[in-house]
Amino acid sequence: MAPAPFLEIGKKARDLLYKDYNFDQKFTLMMLSDSGMALTAAGVKRNQLFNGDLSTRYKSGSTSVDLKVDTDSNVSTTVTVDEIFPCLKTALKFKIPDHKSGKLDVQYLHPHAAINSSIGLTSFPFLELAATIGTKEISFGGEVGFDPASLSLIKYNAGIGLNKPDFSAALVLGDKGKTLKASYIHLVNPVNETYIAAEMIHRFSTYKNSFTIGSSHSLDPYTVIKTRFCENGKFAMLCQREWRPKSLVTFTVEYDPKAVDAASKFGLALALKP
Repeated sequence: MAPAPFLEIGKKARDLLYKDYNFDQKFTLMMLSDSGMALTAAGVKRNQLFNGDLSTRYKSGSTSVDLKVDTDSNVSTTVTVDEIFPCLKTALKFKIPDHKSGKLDVQYLHPHAAINSSIGLTSFPFLELAATIGTKEISFGGEVGFDPASLSLIKYNAGIGLNKPDFSAALVLGDKGKTLKASYIHLVNPVNETYIAAEMIHRFSTYKNSFTIGSSHSLDPYTVIKTRFCENGKFAMLCQREWRPKSLVTFTVEYDPKAVDAASKFGLALALKP
């Protein structure tokens, strides 16, 4: 099996600690047809304002087209083609009316390597390249980004990931070498899918450390409880219920003991799939 792409190093721990936590009113509706057409409407209420988008996706064979329109009338389009050649995937992305947003993504998966590249479709195209080598269990990788307009590197990161059936660990040097991030996730009980995870970040510029720990537990096949605690004292909890196939309702709450004059944050997300 090919190693995971660079952006997926440490993904399991990140998903447990941060995925689906939402402290706003969020709504998603997805409708699917037998012809491969998917229509999705999503919105979130923040500060008494409602921001949302409407997206549609059509897939035929190895080609898919995604079209998204947000409340500011910006149109985003992505055309993805799988396996033009063996193990090769390409995606063309652009926004309207932002003519400088176009870019071409190419992904190549090899039994012992994964390469992702992105090039901007402008007169001075930026270039991003990420690569990992290794196996499904252990991988080493890095990513760089180059801006020809300023003749400078806009990013350079490196990392190592270790994946086993019952645990996963990652060490990533990021933010142009300014931060070192270590993460770990462990399967405690496979019967009720109980996981624990931790992430620690060291910032070389300030010599400060921050950490986040969390857990995930399945009460039953349809209900998941997650918790999260940070070094600044903030505590968050999430309850997600699948009340029908792939239709989810998620309730989140966050308590900050330092914000004595502010109420706890609450969030409700509803995802419907007919």
